[in-house]
Amino acid sequence: MKTFILATFMLTAAATGLAHAAEGQNCTNAPKDKWLSEDSVKEKAKAAGLDVRRLKVEGSCYEVYAIDTKGNKVEALFNPETGEAVGNEVE
Repeated sequence: MKTFILATFMLTAAATGLAHAAEGQNCTNAPKDKWLSEDSVKEKAKAAGLDVRRLKVEGSCYEVYAIDTKGNKVEALFNPETGEAVGNEVE
């Protein structure tokens, strides 16, 4: 029983750590004048198969709210310097 409780605690702690890591994602250290335009990042997201609904700056990332090809809501993080996707969350 103690092993089960310990395993449950460890899994919960690991999952919480992953959620916080995605929240505090550091996409770039580049100054904002080196960032791609919002329109450029929207185009890259569309090229990746996302139907972009909204884009905003979240810390040092562009956060794109979109619908994927399966109809799922997606929150995707993009590096504003390169336009590369660096993570996402599907609802």
